[in-house]
Amino acid sequence: MTEDDVEVIDRSTVFQGYFRIDRYRLRHRKHDGGWTGEVVREIFERGHAVAVLLYDPDHDTVALIEQFRPGALAAGWQPWLIEIVAGIVEKGETPEQVARREALEEAGCVVGELIPVVRYLVSPGGTSETCEILCGRVDTTHMGGLHGLDSEHEDIRVVVVPATEAIAMVGDGRMVNAAGIVALQWLALNRDDLRRRWTPANP
Repeated sequence: MTEDDVEVIDRSTVFQGYFRIDRYRLRHRKHDGGWTGEVVREIFERGHAVAVLLYDPDHDTVALIEQFRPGALAAGWQPWLIEIVAGIVEKGETPEQVARREALEEAGCVVGELIPVVRYLVSPGGTSETCEILCGRVDTTHMGGLHGLDSEHEDIRVVVVPATEAIAMVGDGRMVNAAGIVALQWLALNRDDLRRRWTPANP
């Protein structure tokens, strides 16, 4: 089925603050060929995101960030989370531009070559947000410290760890951010090929 199998009866904005919530009244075709009754759903609109896994193939290290997350606090989780660099796409920006901008703002680093990892729907039951993950080549030799924009109340700590430790964070529960989990699982599968691509002298 396609978008032609959905009838949007009405769409209205019911909240506009830092984020936006739209209410949809719709019906859609069912798998048996019929149509549903009217369905009412609220959709959380926050834009689309780009995340970048900062990988240093020469030292086989990953640069991660730690920052406060109010959503984790509201969920009853420890609110300082280990993540990969990420940000919302501004009007007119490409994913590559977002990745480079956010890497500089959040981790204080310049990214070299970027390669695509995956693009996915974050939580399609309640939001239109997508996240595109890239992997960026960096030199972690002098990375670390505190970063972020004061204007956005960001307080971000950069942590450089061996790639094996970063990947292990998925299994031991230190990495609970979806984009970080996806990116590190991708790295676990593609690390050898990535090192051959970026450091051809390596066996």
